[in-house]
Amino acid sequence: MTRTEGTRRPSSFASLRIRNYRLFSLGQSTSVVGNWMQNIAVGWLTLQLTDSGTLLGVVTGARYLPVLLLGAWGGLVVDRHDCRRLLLLTQVCFALLAALLTLLSWARLLTLPLLVGVVLLVGLTNVFDGPARQSLISELVDQEHLANAVAVNSTLINAAKLLGPGIAGVVIAAMGVTPCFAVDTLSFLAVIASLLALRTSEMHPAEREVRARGQIRAGIDYILRTPALLQPMVMVYVTGILTWEFPVSLPLLTTSVFHTDADGYGAAMAAMGVGAVLGGFAAVRRTRLTHRTLPVSALIWGALISAAALAPNLYTALAVLVFVGAGSITFNSSAKTLIQLGAVPQMRGRVISIWSIGWLGGTVIGAPLVGAVGASWGARSALLVGGLAAAAAGMLPILLSVSGFAERRGRSAP
Repeated sequence: MTRTEGTRRPSSFASLRIRNYRLFSLGQSTSVVGNWMQNIAVGWLTLQLTDSGTLLGVVTGARYLPVLLLGAWGGLVVDRHDCRRLLLLTQVCFALLAALLTLLSWARLLTLPLLVGVVLLVGLTNVFDGPARQSLISELVDQEHLANAVAVNSTLINAAKLLGPGIAGVVIAAMGVTPCFAVDTLSFLAVIASLLALRTSEMHPAEREVRARGQIRAGIDYILRTPALLQPMVMVYVTGILTWEFPVSLPLLTTSVFHTDADGYGAAMAAMGVGAVLGGFAAVRRTRLTHRTLPVSALIWGALISAAALAPNLYTALAVLVFVGAGSITFNSSAKTLIQLGAVPQMRGRVISIWSIGWLGGTVIGAPLVGAVGASWGARSALLVGGLAAAAAGMLPILLSVSGFAERRGRSAP
C-alpha cells in the first residue's frame, strides 16, 4: 500500500515555499551574522576597557534595559501599526547606530560611557523591532504554516549565529573590533531590501488595534487569565533572567578558567551555534507540541548547562556546549511557538513584547547578577546558576502536573 498525498509528511521547511517568508528569512539571517559579530565585539571591547565581569554584565544589560522598561508599550505600538513599515524604520535606526560604532571605534574614541550610550539606543530600537519582527511572521504565512515558520526562522537565525561569533573571533584577533561593527552596518541593508521586496498583496495582515485606554493592562490581564500563555511565559522569565546570560558567563569561563583569548570565546559561541542548528532541524520536523514539551526541554537544557559549567577543560566544554545550543533552540522555539499560537492576532504584539521583557529585558537584572556571581564565586558559578535555574523552571511544572494527576486519580478512586 503506497502513501497518498493526504498522508504524506509535510516538508520540514514547508514555510520557505512562501515567497514573502523566504525573502524575510534570508534578510533576517544575513543581518544576524552582522549583529552577532557586533555582540561579540562589544563584549570583548568591554573586557578590554574594564577587565571586569560585573561591568561586562552592566553593558550587556544596558542593551535590554529599554525592553524591560518600555517593552509592553512597544508591543502596543506594534498592535496599532503596520509591522512592515515599522520594521523598515527600525532597520534604518540599527544601521545608523552600527555606523556610529564603526566610526567611533575607528577613531579610537569609543570609551565605556559612549559604548553604553550607543548600546542603550540599540535597545530602545529593539523595543519596537522585536515584537514587530515576530508579529510579521504571522502575516507572511497562513495559520497552517505558522508553527513551521517560527521553527524555521529560529533555525536559520541560529545558523547565522554559528557564522557570526566564529568570524568575529578571527576578525578581532587579526584586525580588532572595528571591522565587526562595519560588517554589522552593511548587514542591515539585506533586511531593508527584503522588506521592500515583499508583496503586500500576498500577506495576511492582522486587524490593527484601535487606540483606547488601558490596552497595556488588557494585554497583561489576557496573559494572566490564559493558562496556555501563562505557563510558558513564567518559564521564559526565569530562564531569561538567569539562564540566557551566555554573553556574560561564557567570556568569563573561557578567559578566567581556560585562559584563552577572543578566539576561545568565539569557539564557545560557535559550538552553541552548531548545536542550535542541529536542534533547529529537529524542531522543524516536529509536527506538534504537548503541554510537557517545554518543561522537559527546560529540564534537559539546565542539566546540559550545568555539565558545561563543570567541564574539566576547554575541549570538553565545547563538546557539551554543542548540546547546550541544541537545548536552547528546542526551548526557545517551543516557547515562541506556544505563545504565537496561543495569542489572538489583536493581542499578538503585546504578548510577544511581554515575552521579550522576560527573555531579553530580564538580562538587565540577570546579566549584572550573573557577572557578580562569577566575580565573587568564580566563572563556573556564573554558568552553573543558569543551568540550575533552567532545570528548576522545567521541574516545577512537571511536579505540579504529576501532583495534579495523582490528586484527580485519588478523587476518582472508590
